[in-house]
Amino acid sequence: MGTAVRTGGTGGGNGGLGGVLSGLAVAVGCVLFLGGFVWGAILYQPYTVPTDSMAPTVDAGDRVLAQRVDGSEVRRGDVVVFTDKVWGDLPMVKRVVGVGGDEVACCDEQGRLTVNGKPVEEPYVRGGEPASPDGFDSSVPKGNLFLLGDHRSTSQDSRVHLADSDHGSVPRGAVSGRVEAKAWPLDGFGMLAQPTSFGALPGGISEPGPLRLIFVGVVAGAVLILGGAAYGPLARRAEQRRKERARVRHA
Repeated sequence: MGTAVRTGGTGGGNGGLGGVLSGLAVAVGCVLFLGGFVWGAILYQPYTVPTDSMAPTVDAGDRVLAQRVDGSEVRRGDVVVFTDKVWGDLPMVKRVVGVGGDEVACCDEQGRLTVNGKPVEEPYVRGGEPASPDGFDSSVPKGNLFLLGDHRSTSQDSRVHLADSDHGSVPRGAVSGRVEAKAWPLDGFGMLAQPTSFGALPGGISEPGPLRLIFVGVVAGAVLILGGAAYGPLARRAEQRRKERARVRHA
C-alpha cells in the first residue's frame, strides 16, 4: 500500500499560523502606512518655493515640507514659512538669523555675519560669497525675528526693510511653519541640514521634528502590506510544489 500524503498543516495556503501572521502583518502595515500619512498631514504642510532666494539650500520650484509650529518655537538657523503684510502679504521662505534682543550685523573682517558681536559660520551660504554684499546693523525688537535668504546677493529679505519701524524684522506670529525637508524633485529629496553654528548662542537651535519617524513608519507599513499580501500566493505555490514532490516519491 502506498503511504498517505498529508496535505493540511499550519503552513498551507492562507490557513494556520502562517495565514494569521500574514493577516496581522497586513493589518499592522495598514495602521503604520495610513497612520503615517494622517500624522504627516496634521503636522506638516507642503509649500512650493517661488524664487531662488534660498539657493543653494532650496531652489526655485522645489517642494518643501514645513512643520506647523508656533512662532514661539522658532530658533536661530531655522528656515521658516511666514507671511507679513509689510513684505507683500504672500507666503515666503527665509532663514532666521536673529531673534528678539539680538544685534545682527555684517560683516566682520572675514565677511561673516555677527550676532551680538559673535561671528557665525554659515555653510549654507553660496561658497566664496560674504554673508552680505552690503554691510548692515540691526537691533531686533522683542518678539520679532530677523530673516535672510541663503542666496544673499539676490534675496529680498530683512536687509531691504531696515528703515521700517521693526528694523527689518517680522513678528514671531507671522510664522506658519518650519521647513524640515525637500520633497520634490526626487533627486533632491532629503532632510535639511540643521546648522550648528547658532548652537552656542542663548536658546540654542531647534530639535528636528518627527518627519523622519513618520517616513520610516510609512515605508515599514508599505513593506508589511506587500509582504503580508504576497505570503498567500507564495505559500500556495510552495504547497503545490511540496505536493508534487510527495506524489513523485510515492508513485
